[in-house]
Amino acid sequence: MLLAGEQWAARFEDFRTEAWRLETLPQYLMPQEAEELAAFSSGVRIDPGTVSNEYTDRLRRQVAEGRLQGRVHVVTRPLSEYLLFEFSQYYAPHALAGEQIRVLDVTDRPNPLEGAQDFWMFDRSEVVLMNYHPDGRQISREVYEGDVAPFLEYQRIAVRESVPFEEYVKGLDL
Repeated sequence: MLLAGEQWAARFEDFRTEAWRLETLPQYLMPQEAEELAAFSSGVRIDPGTVSNEYTDRLRRQVAEGRLQGRVHVVTRPLSEYLLFEFSQYYAPHALAGEQIRVLDVTDRPNPLEGAQDFWMFDRSEVVLMNYHPDGRQISREVYEGDVAPFLEYQRIAVRESVPFEEYVKGLDL
């Protein structure tokens, strides 16, 4: 089953304990980000502590309710312009709002998640595959119909092998 619109948004409102994401690409070409990415590329920066929007408000509410949202992004250096943008404009304010963000840098070592595709997992029981073109343009979101055990293992490995976002970006000029 493909997910879009309200069905997709409901996953983030309805999960009981945890929403978790694996990201594996160096960029995601999202049309709604194009203007912000261009501004970032020209030197415009935000103060992550002042960001308040629907996403950060939802994160804060979920944390207060005891519901967790997290992710691990697999990266290699040098970081792409998009990753620097994502770290600065999204990850920094989202981490301040309570999202548990981690980074798995595989620059100087084998990727323990080689071949794993992007996905969201809700309550450790439902997986939504995030399908992208190689350049990061989204194709679709698809509810996975099989056993979630491999995705639980991907999550375990990703968390074990990664470092907290705040630790990873120390010293980076975002």
